Amino acid sequence: MRGEDAAPAPLARQAMAFVLAGGRGSRLMELTDRRAKPAVPFAGKSRIIDFALSNALNSGIRRVAVATQYKAHSLIRHMQRGWNFLRPERNESFDILPASQRTSEANWYLGTADAIFQNIDIIADMAPRFIVVLAGDHIYKMDYERMLQQHVAEGADVTVCCVAVPREEATGFGVMAVDAQARIIEFVEKPADPPPIPDRPHLALASMGIYVFSTNFLFDQLRRDAADPHSSHDFGKDIIPHIVRHGRAVAHRFERSCVRSTSENEPYWRDVGTVDAYWEANMDLTEVVPALDLYDQAWPIWSHAEITPPAKFVHDVEGRRGSAVASLVSGGCIVSGSSVTRSLLFTGVHVHSFATLRGAVILPRVDVGQGARLTNVVVDSSVRIPPGLVVGEDPIEDARRFRRTDKGIVLITQRMLDALA
Repeated sequence: MRGEDAAPAPLARQAMAFVLAGGRGSRLMELTDRRAKPAVPFAGKSRIIDFALSNALNSGIRRVAVATQYKAHSLIRHMQRGWNFLRPERNESFDILPASQRTSEANWYLGTADAIFQNIDIIADMAPRFIVVLAGDHIYKMDYERMLQQHVAEGADVTVCCVAVPREEATGFGVMAVDAQARIIEFVEKPADPPPIPDRPHLALASMGIYVFSTNFLFDQLRRDAADPHSSHDFGKDIIPHIVRHGRAVAHRFERSCVRSTSENEPYWRDVGTVDAYWEANMDLTEVVPALDLYDQAWPIWSHAEITPPAKFVHDVEGRRGSAVASLVSGGCIVSGSSVTRSLLFTGVHVHSFATLRGAVILPRVDVGQGARLTNVVVDSSVRIPPGLVVGEDPIEDARRFRRTDKGIVLITQRMLDALA
C-alpha cells in the first residue's frame, strides 16, 4: 500500500512512446539510399533514432513501439541488437512495427497518423493511459515526464512540443500561434509566412513532432481521420489542425523539459535533415565544451555497442605521426601515421599514413588511403578512399565528382568513387 505522504507515480509509467521512424529523409541525399533517416549513424557510435528512444527510457517510459517503413532493414537490425533489453515480465515492451497492411491489403502507412491507426489493436492490448508520439529523426535530450505533467494539468486534448526558430527557417516545420495561456490558436504546416511569436517577432514556434494524447482520445481522432477520404492521414496536416479548431490543443515549450548538464548553456535541438545540418550537428560535438553533452551520465544515450578493440594511434616520426585533435574517435579505429583534426571517426575506420582529415565525418568501416586529403566531408559507411584523393580544396572538381552542398560540404559514397574509375 502506498503511504499517505508518498509521491504520486510518474505519469511516464502510464505512457507508451510511439516512435515514427518510417521516413526516407530524402534531403540527406545518398546517405538514405540504403537506410531510413532514423538509422543514419550519428556522433561516432549512435544512430539518430537512439536519441528519441533514450529520452523515452530515461524519462521512465518502459513501453515503446517503433513504426518503420522505408528501407528499414538497417534500422530494424540496430534496434534488435541495441534495444532488446526491455522485458515483458517487468511490464516493459519494445515492439518494431513494419508497415504490414493490417487494415487494408492495398495500403502501407499512408501518413504519420495512419501509422498509429494501423496498430490500434496492438496499442489497445497494452492499455496505456497516454501516448507520446515521437519523431525518430531529431537530436536532443528531453524529459517527457514534464510534458506529460503539463498535459494533465492543462486538461489538454493534445500537447504539442515546440521550439523557437528563426522565422526564415520555420517554413519547413509545422508552425503554431499561441495565446497567453499557451493554447494553440493556429497551426499551419510548412507555411510560406510563419506566424511570429508576439514578443519575439523574428522567431516562430515550430512543432518538434512530439505530441502527448490520452489514448482513448487519440483513438477517436484516428478513427475519425481514417474515415475521411479527403485526409492525408498526417498529424501535422490533419490531426493537429482539427484539434486546434475543435478541441483544446496546448503548446509545451521545449526549454521546460530540455535536459541539460552543467556544461550545457542553451537548449539543444537539431533537425539533421540535410547534409549540411547533419555535418554541423556532428561538428558541434568536437568543440571543447559541446553544445550537446554526450558525457552526461545522468542522461545516457543508449545504443548498440559493437564489440571492438580500442582505438589505436601508431607511428611517431616526423611527418608520419598518428594523431587526432578536437576529434571523436570510436572503437576499432586505427590512425596510422596520419593527422585527424576536428573530425569524427565512427567504428572501425582506418586512416593510412600521410592522410589528412579536417572537418570530416567518417562513417563506420571506411578505409582512407595513404596521402588522401579530405576537408569538410561526409563519407558514407564502408567506403574505400583511394590513395592520394583530394577533396575539399577545389569546389568545381568536388561538384563534378561528388555531391557538394551550397555550404561546401562534400558527400562521398562508394558508388560515386566507382563512377570515377
